[in-house]
Amino acid sequence: MANIISDETIEYVGILAKLELSDEEKEQAKKDIGRMLDYVDKLNELDTSGVEPMSHVFPVHNVFREDVVTNGDDRDNMLKNAPAVKDGSWKVPKTVE
Repeated sequence: MANIISDETIEYVGILAKLELSDEEKEQAKKDIGRMLDYVDKLNELDTSGVEPMSHVFPVHNVFREDVVTNGDDRDNMLKNAPAVKDGSWKVPKTVE
């Protein structure tokens, strides 16, 4: 294990994660993080110069539909759901032009 994690690093990570770790948990976290960093070092040894960068493992392109308004301007019907004013009357507000 080439990556040695200091006690200060574990304390700092615990503070950031708002964790209260026992001494045993801190030792286990040091080992776990060290193994993770060793694995990342191993992955960094791979030659990826001919690999095209991607954001998804599948050839997925934009899967979102076009943003098209389908309900139009139905303001009067939408305002019918609004609560009535105190005196019980309700009026559609005038459009600001």
